[in-house]
Amino acid sequence: MDSVDSGTGFGDLLERHRREIRVHCYRMSGSLEEAEDLTQEAFLRAWKGRAGFEGRASLRTWLYRIATNVCLDALARRPHRVLPDELQAAGDPGGFPAALDLPFLGPIPDLLLDAAAPDDTGAAVVERETIELAFLATIQHLPPRQRAALILRDVLDWSAKDTAALLETSVASANSALQRGRETLRTRLPARRAEWAVAAPSADEAVLLRRFIAAYEAGDVGAVAELLRADARAVMPPYALWFDSRDRIIAALRTSMDPASPYFTGWFRMTAVRANRQPAVATWVRRPGDDAFRRFGVSVLTVEDGVVTAMAAFETPSFAPYGLPEVLAD
Repeated sequence: MDSVDSGTGFGDLLERHRREIRVHCYRMSGSLEEAEDLTQEAFLRAWKGRAGFEGRASLRTWLYRIATNVCLDALARRPHRVLPDELQAAGDPGGFPAALDLPFLGPIPDLLLDAAAPDDTGAAVVERETIELAFLATIQHLPPRQRAALILRDVLDWSAKDTAALLETSVASANSALQRGRETLRTRLPARRAEWAVAAPSADEAVLLRRFIAAYEAGDVGAVAELLRADARAVMPPYALWFDSRDRIIAALRTSMDPASPYFTGWFRMTAVRANRQPAVATWVRRPGDDAFRRFGVSVLTVEDGVVTAMAAFETPSFAPYGLPEVLAD
């Protein structure tokens, strides 16, 4: 059990758990940027309340209690995070898509997940099936307390008694919240999810990513099409427009990749990364008239049977969490 002898020692003990608490706040909020803020608030509350830590529970359990309550307070003040395909029907490409000022789901780099379980915290903290985008998007639909109950029980393997104590409710109420959350997962998660939620990247996946990157950097729309399943989906938060087929995705790319088009995006440079335990690419773009490739975003891919079945392209506010530069020289 953790113990504290001084303020300095207590601060060191807190820091041992910062990374996994950040992952917890990310699951609760659906945003890495918000999770950073929530984690900071949780640690501030823990520091201010350190005199009240009596050691009857582990410091880790105490921190999860504080962090979960910080998240519940924040979630009560805003709508849940979404992806564009939850807002409207798929559309056809044309013109510049409209950006929406809504709280959208965002990715988390595997670099942060890999560092999230430093000692005895358990691999469940960062298991793929509980951090991939499909799971994150689904649990955002749960009311905050249901979301907390499901994460504590099914992700962190807390007991019903401990979960109820954290949520300050009865065991029966906590179990009821869990069952309702599980039913939502069964209803909303992709039917074939168990078939593609593999534990680690494969050699075939690496080959596909190299082909994907080469096609985009060459502006070769036909080569991109070869890598997409016919019913592939693509979303691009914060833009409302999204596509539900290879044909629509390719039609959009023909416009955005054509230097003669008024909607030409620019020239791309990419590198393979991983986010949410899924293959991904970080992208820089050199727009017409610019002399450098500048941060564009991160696209998280879903791969099944050697082809891309879904793409989620996020306008990432910073490449720092990925260990990448903001600008590349031409």
